[in-house]
Amino acid sequence: MENMENRYLDRLSDLYPTIAAASTEIINLQAILNLPKGGTEHFLTDVHGEDEAFSHVLRNGSGAVRSKIEDVFGNTMSVKDKKALATLIYYPKAKMEQVKRTESNMDDWYRVNLYRLIEVSKRAASKYTRSKVRKSLPKDFSYVIEELITEKAEVSDKESYYNEIISTIIRIGRAEEFIAAISELIQRLVVDHLHIVGDIYDRGPGPHLIMDKLLKYHSVDIQWGGNHDVVWMGAAAGQLGCIANVIRICARYGNLDIIEDGYGINLLPLATFAMRMYKDDPCTCFKLKGTDRPESDEMQMNLRIHKAISIIQFKVEGQIIERQKGFHLENRALLHKIDYQKGTINLEGKEYKLLDTNFPTIDPKNPYKLTSEEEEIMDRLVHAFVGCEKLQEHMRFLLAKGGLYKVYNNNLLYHGCVPLDAKGEPERSRNFRKEISWKGLV
Repeated sequence: MENMENRYLDRLSDLYPTIAAASTEIINLQAILNLPKGGTEHFLTDVHGEDEAFSHVLRNGSGAVRSKIEDVFGNTMSVKDKKALATLIYYPKAKMEQVKRTESNMDDWYRVNLYRLIEVSKRAASKYTRSKVRKSLPKDFSYVIEELITEKAEVSDKESYYNEIISTIIRIGRAEEFIAAISELIQRLVVDHLHIVGDIYDRGPGPHLIMDKLLKYHSVDIQWGGNHDVVWMGAAAGQLGCIANVIRICARYGNLDIIEDGYGINLLPLATFAMRMYKDDPCTCFKLKGTDRPESDEMQMNLRIHKAISIIQFKVEGQIIERQKGFHLENRALLHKIDYQKGTINLEGKEYKLLDTNFPTIDPKNPYKLTSEEEEIMDRLVHAFVGCEKLQEHMRFLLAKGGLYKVYNNNLLYHGCVPLDAKGEPERSRNFRKEISWKGLV
């Protein structure tokens, strides 16, 4: 123990080599502990690729921006003006373009709203140390914004100085850029830390766009959704079952553009195979979610891709189940339970009629074996997923910032559920002849 303490003190002496340096840090940390609670902790879950909704919620901080406006202006500003100011903060460039179509004197409008934004940013920055605020300032206007938001109302001698800063910003034509910068600063300050509590991927059209935003976000952690986020991580690692599942879900929701355009992965071999194998098959059991246009050529192709990749997924998952007996998932392997001549399946001793009996790629004698063409398609997809630089960047970020659970500010964050026993302790189960709790898996 004494040795550990000495090592710890040696490390501290590297960081704070003098009594003065150590004392300064102690004073600083003690003062920070007595600051009011920082900005909002923002919790978002089940984002599911809805990038536009995600972006809007992120911009308004789930109402945190409106709250700051209310704190600053209270009854001194009309509800209409408060809403307009909030919209300006959320979407500064779009709002200014809209205002320019109706406003006759933009210089006056710039001046009024610059003063308003400065007051809101002061309130948003008030709970942080000056050092933290300084690190948040936009590079292009950092000095000017710091001067304006640290203005003290009682220092009347400097009033003309601050007024001249505003006037100069407008006069040299930088008002719009400055408004955009200070609006983004407010957005950043009102949300101190972002928690994404699971399910970034699948269903919606823009999970890759959400990941791009998260990569640039100032403070974030992620709790993975196992059947969505972790599946994409597995696909990026080249796991066949995960790749098939990722493509199947994208096909099911009509979002193959995520894979092709978002990540640049070529699905043409799969599409060509699907269109040939199921040319005359209506694929009615593989209808897409959330669409009313099944007659379009693109939709018909999606139906066939959905069926083709589903059959491939059934096969590769059956192979995994056969190899990994410790998973105890034998009840999920179903292809060998089908009577392909009668078109029925036997489940738990009861026979059911299949709604779809067209399986040209399944060998009834060896139903989990991929055809040579399916093997070639999956080999190409493995190479594409593993070699996709953007996908790998996103998955590395998920891995670095994420986990199955996180304890933050004494709160347990997790997606879905945490298995506990009757005493509230982590439940233990046997996997591969070893007893382990869920905490031991992460």
